Parts: sequence; structure tokens; C-alpha cells
Amino acid sequence: MARLADSPDFKAAVCASAGNLGQALAYSGQRRGISTTVVAGSGANPYKLDRIRALGAAVRIVDGDIEDARDLARRIAESEGAFLVEDSGNLDTCEGAGTIGIELVEGVGPVDAVLVALGGGAMAAGVGYVFKCLAPQVEIVGVQPKGAPAMALSWRARSVVETDRVDTIADGVAGRFPIPAVLNDLLIVADHVALVEEDSIVEGMRLLYRHAGLVVEPSAALGVAAILEDRSRYRGKRVVTIICGANVIPADFERWVR
Repeated sequence: MARLADSPDFKAAVCASAGNLGQALAYSGQRRGISTTVVAGSGANPYKLDRIRALGAAVRIVDGDIEDARDLARRIAESEGAFLVEDSGNLDTCEGAGTIGIELVEGVGPVDAVLVALGGGAMAAGVGYVFKCLAPQVEIVGVQPKGAPAMALSWRARSVVETDRVDTIADGVAGRFPIPAVLNDLLIVADHVALVEEDSIVEGMRLLYRHAGLVVEPSAALGVAAILEDRSRYRGKRVVTIICGANVIPADFERWVR
């Protein structure tokens, strides 16, 4: 984001987001005096949208999901001259996520595998690239819900696979149209991509709450869900999973985790 803000012509920015990207863009815009607009689908988590508004961004809701929001964000960029920030599509978002990988390499010590929630692919691509450069022996595993499998199917087919719908509580990774350039990156850095059941996601949230005291959103529990479903793959290994969000509606969390 700092690189984008360095441009003297950069006065406004727009993105489509269900949460983390929108909050990051709103925070950056507020600090730099840049007008920001975040577009979200009608089913977006209202707590995430409240946080985005609190950080100073305008929020526009479109009837549909994140892919419909991306379409509107592109049209806003074209009609209003705003800089379009697309999660994964902008290299900056992948590089920003890569700092997580640097922290892990420098601060955690030797690990055998890193499990990363896989939606648009920015975090997996950024973290994976760092490990392939600095610790190539570490296995990079992307994890998606079976109810939102577009990127996983694309990775397995080695070409873009689009889906008609999503059906998962993990709204932060619920995309339908993978970006070809990001898929190309994942084909280089990802060693494995797992698809997990909704029940395993909920159990992952439950374990993180009961044993670590963490309230996390479903997307953040994908790595734990993958371990639960494929224990033999990770048995005896030192494994890292990235907890990538805590934006969950309290009533939903209580219903899922109780």
C-alpha cells in the first residue's frame, strides 16, 4: 500500500473485500488522506463492514457475492478514476502477505510445513514465495473449504476452474473466479492444496478456542481443519498454520463452537 500511495496521482482507491483487504485499505487510506471505497457482497459479515467504516472507508453493498463486488469495484475504478486494489491481482498484496513468511522464517525456527488459508491466493502466494526462497524444504499447503473449491480445483487442473456458487461458513475465502496470474504463482510455490469439510472447520475453531483461548473466524481455522482430516500427513512434524482473522459474529461463533 505504501508504494501505491507514493504516486502523486493517487487520490482515491477502491477494492472489493469481505474483510481483511478492506480493513487494510481503509487503514492505509485514513493514514495518508486517501479516499477509499470498499465494495462488499450482500452476505458480507456486518462486523467486518463496521470495522471498515470505523477506519474511514465508504462501504458499498452489491446484491451478490464477492465476485459481484469485484465487478462493481472495477466499474467504480473506471468511472471515478480510483486506483483499483485487487486482492492477489495486485502484487503489493502478495508482497505484504509475504512479510508473514519472513516473520516465520526468522522467528519460529525450523518447521516442516506451513498451512495457509486459500481464497484469492495472495497470502499463500506471498508466504509460499518467501519459503521457496529462504527455506525451500518446507512444504507449503493451501487449504480451502469444499464448499468454495475454485482455486484448489484450478491448482489441481493446472488451469483456471470457475464455480457457479459457494456454500461455506468461511466467507473470507469464498471466491468463484481465480485470477490466472495468481494461479500461476501457486503452481510454483504450493506443494499441496487440501479441501476440508465444514464440520472440520467448526472443530478447528472449537479447538483454537478451548486450547488457545482464541476466537477466530472460520477462514482462520482452515489449517487446523486440514490437520484434523489428514493426521497421518502431519504426525511427528512441526507444523505452522496462520491464524488469519477474528472477524466473526458472536452469535454465530457461539452456535458453532458451543
